[in-house]
Amino acid sequence: MKLVVLSDTHLCQHSLDMPEGDMLVFAGDLCGYGRGKEAEVFAEWLDSMPYKYKIVVAGNHDWPFFKDRGYGHRLFDGIATYLQDEFVEVGGIRFYGSPWQPEFCDWAFNLPRGEKLKEKWDKIPNDVDILVTHAPPAGILDQVDGMPMGCSDLYNRVLEVQPKYHIFGHIHTARGVVRRNNIIYVNASIVDDYNAKQNDPIVIDYESGKVVE
Repeated sequence: MKLVVLSDTHLCQHSLDMPEGDMLVFAGDLCGYGRGKEAEVFAEWLDSMPYKYKIVVAGNHDWPFFKDRGYGHRLFDGIATYLQDEFVEVGGIRFYGSPWQPEFCDWAFNLPRGEKLKEKWDKIPNDVDILVTHAPPAGILDQVDGMPMGCSDLYNRVLEVQPKYHIFGHIHTARGVVRRNNIIYVNASIVDDYNAKQNDPIVIDYESGKVVE
């Protein structure tokens, strides 16, 4: 099973060189300004993609999904599996997806660090193969100018759950893949800090955990 992993497209999806694969996993920020039309254009593009399975989680720019909890399910009906604090098994792989992150400039899906955010992470079930969040865990692919921006409560919950993969984005300049604590962490951001397309999706062999060049 080849995973095609990406996040933070911010309207540049049509300029991507999309690789071959079996499953597309998107970790949030498909919108630029948070407009419904932006989400609709992304959904049309996603519908044209040939992957057998598609998983989508929203991010802090994705206001239509925040304002209406059912929006993502309606928009991606028949196109992809949308997850908003939800668990699903797709292609024999158990997923959990969540769009929240520590407060940042009063965007969507923001919560203060501490108990309110921890309550969201506590919902992550123990039997997850791939965890998809928009936010990074503290200390892993989360730095901006040398400062860690991730969530420590998310980090702790990931260690408890021990998924095979934790896929996220949000911090554009920290893109990469690392293996720690027997978990493969993927920051799949596509754009740079100016929301200009900088990268193409990351392809990973699910069984081996190796990045496919």
